[in-house]
Amino acid sequence: MIGILGGMGTQAGLDFCNKLAMLNRGKIDQEYPLFMLYNKSNIPGRPESIGVHTKRFSDLPRNFKNNTKYNQVLKSLLEGCRSLEKSGCKFIVIPCNTAHYWYEDLKKKIKIPIINMPKEVFLNTKKVSKINSKIGLLATEGTLKTKIYEKLFQNKYRLITPLQDLQIKSVNKTIKHVKMGNIKLAAKSIKPAVNYLIKNNCKKIILGCTELPIAIFAFKSLKNVKMSKLYLDPNLILANSAMVKYRK
Repeated sequence: MIGILGGMGTQAGLDFCNKLAMLNRGKIDQEYPLFMLYNKSNIPGRPESIGVHTKRFSDLPRNFKNNTKYNQVLKSLLEGCRSLEKSGCKFIVIPCNTAHYWYEDLKKKIKIPIINMPKEVFLNTKKVSKINSKIGLLATEGTLKTKIYEKLFQNKYRLITPLQDLQIKSVNKTIKHVKMGNIKLAAKSIKPAVNYLIKNNCKKIILGCTELPIAIFAFKSLKNVKMSKLYLDPNLILANSAMVKYRK
């Protein structure tokens, strides 16, 4: 059984579950994969817990892990993972990019495997993009500043991110709109950031916050998501990776 630690946010967790089911349609109920979603929506805000929204980027400490809020998030994530572990799940997926800043600490304390979503995105990128090409990254400020993706991509690709003004007015607003359920407005507000990356010759764009695929592919079918030549959807990639492990 696949353990899904969701709630970060709720819409993103449900998007992952929907893609997991749609990718693996069965003719009858019993042919669908077994999974358990723990929608742990009471986990403290990940970007806020590393000080992103309380200080300027340039003023952020080098080591975010030396603060109480970091440990509060870690404690809550551990509670969720242990609950899934005790429920008989064979492995865990976490459909939240920023939460993977806590990945190494979680892995040390959880006995069952946790699939690393950013790593799976990197492995997928290697299959579809030439080395040293420009890859756009749309993500939360927390993901950007803790360099979750940069650490994986830095020796192989040139990661391009929006300017800070676009980050605030386009990306951050889009994430907020999705969390509030305003998908039409989210689809509109993300366009300036996407256009910026396209103008900078990005061959692929990573939707590095799990709210963003909901905005980008609003009201479109799964076929549109799978056939996209521009976007890399971490939720879709993670769903595929989860099924590979599930079938072993």
